Amino acid sequence: MSFKKIASAFLLLLALLFIALFFAKQQIDDYLTKPLLDKTQLIIVKKGSHYSRLGDNLLAQSIVTDLRWWKVIGKLHPELTQIRSGTYQIKEGFNLQDILRMINSGKEYQFRVTFVEGSTFKEWISSINDAELLKPLQKTEAQIIASLNIPHKKLEGLLFPETYHYSANMSAYKIVKKAYLHQSKTLEKLWSEREKGLPYKTPYEALIMASIIEKESSLSDDRDKISSVFVNRLRRGMRLQTDPTVIYGMGDRYKGRIRSKDLREKTIYNTYQINGLPPTPIAMPSEAALYATLHPAKTKYLYFVSKGDGTSYFSKNLKEHNRAVRKYILGK
Repeated sequence: MSFKKIASAFLLLLALLFIALFFAKQQIDDYLTKPLLDKTQLIIVKKGSHYSRLGDNLLAQSIVTDLRWWKVIGKLHPELTQIRSGTYQIKEGFNLQDILRMINSGKEYQFRVTFVEGSTFKEWISSINDAELLKPLQKTEAQIIASLNIPHKKLEGLLFPETYHYSANMSAYKIVKKAYLHQSKTLEKLWSEREKGLPYKTPYEALIMASIIEKESSLSDDRDKISSVFVNRLRRGMRLQTDPTVIYGMGDRYKGRIRSKDLREKTIYNTYQINGLPPTPIAMPSEAALYATLHPAKTKYLYFVSKGDGTSYFSKNLKEHNRAVRKYILGK
């Protein structure tokens, strides 16, 4: 065979090889960039997983339909093979490249648990137990108090109510600790900025009052006026006479209504029967309730009653208050 024929054959072989590589690259690119999911889902990458095992897992979960280019991609894109364990959210329309980049980044899906303003620690426990892939508290309330070196006997009021994010299988204790530190920092800051002359000796007393205001107010604009009512009553030596403290003192016995005998029952929380503040907060107050506690409105109000629409009617004397009760509570 002449040199010319050999050269021509070699060039033809190169051309065929080039074409084969071109089509292979096209298929690899399609394999990497083709959308895989028509709905969002979570996948769990277990500890000790490596690139090869991840492929098997994706195939088993029908996220990919075959692994024909899997090893080739590992060779061509070693930056996509650094697998990190965790729980990841694979969104609708994601392709394989998106999935591998997410798993390589280690940015796990963040679950959420929400603790509403005015909720109690008992309700927090219920929310924790219902939260998806959140390890329940493995410490008692007393053990948590001891581990955080808290100088009080109850966690009520000491945790900041908001939405907390967590990764799968995180301990709920971490959330409780974070909530405690957040509430402590918030209270410390607001206490340092409080108005002078308030009838609270300690930040904890202000926290107790904030929890009562939180339970009494469904409208943020009323909080500072409700705060002024309680400040005015404390200054005059009047009892607070607030229903939420009665309810808290009843515990599980409360079934949706307060009877006359409940108001007469002398629990340590019933402010119809005790002077001053109850011994602990009765709920987890918001920052807004804490602010209203430490910055009450300047009023002469001594009473208030719910108008049934989220607002309250405020009175300066008992006669006016009784009229408001007849109108808004008794419907006369």
